[in-house]
Amino acid sequence: MNKTLIVATSRLIKLIANITKMLSYPFHWAFVNKRFTLPEQAAPLINRATPSCIPRIIWQTNFTNRVTLPVYLNYLFNRLMAPSFEYQFMITEARCDFIAEHYPEILPHYERLQIGAAQADLWRLLILHKFGGVYLDIDAHQIWPLERVLGRKRKELYVTTRRGELSNYFIASKPDNPNLQRLIERVVFNIKEGTLHNVFYITGPGVFIELLDPNKVPTVSYRHAVHQGSFTNEHFQYIDKPQGKWNREQRHTLVIRPEKEDPPVS
Repeated sequence: MNKTLIVATSRLIKLIANITKMLSYPFHWAFVNKRFTLPEQAAPLINRATPSCIPRIIWQTNFTNRVTLPVYLNYLFNRLMAPSFEYQFMITEARCDFIAEHYPEILPHYERLQIGAAQADLWRLLILHKFGGVYLDIDAHQIWPLERVLGRKRKELYVTTRRGELSNYFIASKPDNPNLQRLIERVVFNIKEGTLHNVFYITGPGVFIELLDPNKVPTVSYRHAVHQGSFTNEHFQYIDKPQGKWNREQRHTLVIRPEKEDPPVS
């Protein structure tokens, strides 16, 4: 990859994205209740016959499929940057249905998570473990064509942050990845133990940082693959969710619902 060209391209994308974000404020002031619908599924814009170890599917989730203009523009931009990828989207209820069907043994632990972001953290690991593909946070956008970032032979890819740490807002994997299995098992363990109280460490990037060595798994810097928050921000993402982002919600809501106590013996 020509990293200089990628960085220059990312700066141009960020400039354009921020302009659209600023213009969205007067748009939603004028059209207060206007929302755009994210599709449950969308076929690839371009079909490629060449095989790929990582399935050409982008997975996303959100508490609703009715989103503001910035979030919808973010979705459209990702479609353009990954034209050979199918798009799959699940809301809260669909995530639960998927886990009930494919991972019933994990469902009781999943249902103890009381914050949507924590549920989404576990779901993304399960959906990629089952079907493979690429997970992107709802505010994440590519800065370089996804096909080129992944290549055809790579079996997994993780993103590193500005500090060089692993994160989970972008994950690419083949199905049945043993590293994903390890992450799933640790998240389930954290839920069972119930000693942690922060989404970051229970289900989020903290689990990746703890278990995966960035020197031993394939990684890509956010600078050369995917950014967050250029097209959208918390205001536009949570405009219909008074609880706000997970880091605010967990201040007054337990991340893990306590297990029911056994009734007293008479």
